[in-house]
Amino acid sequence: MKIRAEALLFDNDGTLVSSLESVHRCWSRWAGEYGITAEEFARVELHGRPAAEIAADLLPAARVPEAVVRIEQLEVADVAGGVHLLPGTRALLDSLPADRWAVVTSATRRLAEARLGEVGIRPKNLVAADDITRGKPDPEPFLLAARRLGVDPARCVVFEDAPAGLQAGRAAGMTTVALTTTHRAAELTADVVVEDLSAVSALVADGGVEISVRS
Repeated sequence: MKIRAEALLFDNDGTLVSSLESVHRCWSRWAGEYGITAEEFARVELHGRPAAEIAADLLPAARVPEAVVRIEQLEVADVAGGVHLLPGTRALLDSLPADRWAVVTSATRRLAEARLGEVGIRPKNLVAADDITRGKPDPEPFLLAARRLGVDPARCVVFEDAPAGLQAGRAAGMTTVALTTTHRAAELTADVVVEDLSAVSALVADGGVEISVRS
């Protein structure tokens, strides 16, 4: 399958890199520090959502700002050895001009840059939780990325592993490619579903990008 686009927008955790072990380790410690029971914690979806929204689901509003600072501290401290590249990431990003792609993440900028830096990825364009007022599944993060790249949203392709991110991409009017790195294919609604980015290649020509997908 081939998709013509002008820009590629990538989620980070679960799409470009894997940080699942670090995420669960840090959030479990955080939950213990804040007296949140295992049952309460299990009811909340962690993946693909800003930390502030997760904390707000579990704590009184007055405690949320402090709690968000704490989880960021824990996760940044856990980056070394807690993050690794997913298959296909390096080859795909290396084939793209820096102004044709962006990372769009629910993590804070500090955490996103720490995780990406750990694996040697330094995007020219990064949209993080600090940049937006409404996180995924709202389309705001992806629309902001398209605006910064100067590209029509309809000419963007979103790569995501989480239902919330795919919903955001669809709401932004973008083509969506789902990766089954953290969820089963049956849980993901997208234009194309692949195992990981090793199924994706890109050829830059005529000011655009031709994406080939092996589904």
